[in-house]
Amino acid sequence: MQTLQKVAEVRISDGVVLGGAELVLIAGPCVIESESHALELGRAIAAIAKRAGVPYVFKASFDKANRTSAKSFRGPGLDDGIAILAKVRSELGVPVLTDIHEAWQVERAARVVDILQIPAFLSRQTDLITAAAASGRVVNIKKGQFLAPMDMKHALAKVHAAGSTRVFVTERGFSFGYNNLVVDMRAFPMLRGLGSPVVFDVTHSLQLPGGGDGVSAGLSDYIEPLAASGVGAGVDGVFLEVHEDPSQAKSDGPNALPLARLAPLLERLVAINAIVKKPFTA
Repeated sequence: MQTLQKVAEVRISDGVVLGGAELVLIAGPCVIESESHALELGRAIAAIAKRAGVPYVFKASFDKANRTSAKSFRGPGLDDGIAILAKVRSELGVPVLTDIHEAWQVERAARVVDILQIPAFLSRQTDLITAAAASGRVVNIKKGQFLAPMDMKHALAKVHAAGSTRVFVTERGFSFGYNNLVVDMRAFPMLRGLGSPVVFDVTHSLQLPGGGDGVSAGLSDYIEPLAASGVGAGVDGVFLEVHEDPSQAKSDGPNALPLARLAPLLERLVAINAIVKKPFTA
């Protein structure tokens, strides 16, 4: 008998644990568009996740620092963004995640958020990773589009050297030619083999970076099959950018999951996860 390789569990909050039997959902808009939008969308996603029996983490960025064009909407900024995330956390009763780009942002963000995310393009930034780890918050390191899965052992080692084991890794595709990303399903067992939980960022994996006229394009039609494949490969959580009307989203609309498609997708993923997390015969 063989079982899915065990990893160190990471507790995010009461009832939300990565690395156990339950699949965790990390979802929300790409960027904070407004306080009312974050609360309304987060409340809708939380209700869908609760009905599906899936632990939920709200995600959104206070600043999208790596937009394709300088004219693109970046978000409300650190102060206003953190205040909105605090309200989401309090009113919805769910943990929250946001990304940080510079070490000085860590202390202020860590006052509110449960998970500090290291963006993929910054996944080798030692000072940023070390500061996030030292904060005591859970750290999510997104694997750079330019890194092989096994390269993440060095990023994880930086967290451990800072005295923390509260870390997980997120796969978001690998650069493949111009304006395209691909996901190698072998990456998931490789990453889990490093000992930490692994999350699959499905929607960012379907970006076509810079593929539009000054914006990133995307292939949201393929979210469901890609998500199902990742859960079938044994990931511990899925990361989805969700929007009630992706055509009106202020960031990453072309690769976002329409809210109306979330419930049936979660039902499918929960069923697959239940099979994968059981022992199987070689």
